[in-house]
Amino acid sequence: MITNLEKIKNLCRLYDLKPQPSKGQNFLFSSEVIEKIVNAAEIKNTDIILEVGPGLGILTEGLVATGAKVLSVELDKKLFEFLKVKFNGVKNLKLVQDDVLNFQPVTYGLSAYKIVANLPYNITSIFLRQFLTTKPKPATMTILVQKEVAQRICASPGQLNLLAISVQLYGQPQIVDLVKRDNFWPAPAVDSAILKIDQIKDWSGLSDLAGAVTEKEFWRLVKIGFSAKRKQLANNLAAGLNFDRAKIQSMLRTLNLNDKIRAQDLAIVDWFRLAKNLKSYFN
Repeated sequence: MITNLEKIKNLCRLYDLKPQPSKGQNFLFSSEVIEKIVNAAEIKNTDIILEVGPGLGILTEGLVATGAKVLSVELDKKLFEFLKVKFNGVKNLKLVQDDVLNFQPVTYGLSAYKIVANLPYNITSIFLRQFLTTKPKPATMTILVQKEVAQRICASPGQLNLLAISVQLYGQPQIVDLVKRDNFWPAPAVDSAILKIDQIKDWSGLSDLAGAVTEKEFWRLVKIGFSAKRKQLANNLAAGLNFDRAKIQSMLRTLNLNDKIRAQDLAIVDWFRLAKNLKSYFN
């Protein structure tokens, strides 16, 4: 397994591969970090793994060594051609050249699968939203992301944000470990974190909380609530729903919420309570 920085640099010189940090190409070379990612993913040899952005295939090596079936999606044509040579003859690996943001799991027959990836930083948010709402969903995600993004995703009420809600609504995120930037080449400007999201469910799994509220209605309310972060929730909802501010404040008090509360202070369960009370005003 190539884990030494000099070996990776020599490999890039040999195959004329030039990492492009602007495209999220910061190659992970630490065998210790790779082992932590693979262990956190709790991979069985009967699992199907979707890997995103394999790059030089360092994490890929750790994944195929588990005996699981691995589907690796690489956008960069030059890296894809290199990976085909490197993994020639590896029977439990399928390489696909594609943009993962256009990727449809059903196209490749994925039904029950796990995502394990060193994600390009510039697609983290849209990637998470896509795969937490796609069908079929992954059973778990174990991904390497920016430390700050991982902390935002795991935020508690008082510091909640749209990204945190979009992840915590459908799964349970936790930071497994922090990863220093010097484990990558070229080194990014920030540190990273191994983030695991498990207990992933779809909207039907939220029926006890949602009641008659639809997924579309819930997200419309949340987006309106966060439309002006510094403003009080009542002001944002009054403007976004064309509804009387005083009535919204009264509704908040009825729900035992401060009528001056801001969107980041509400727990997810509070958003559902609010959505049920405002459902008739969504249309």
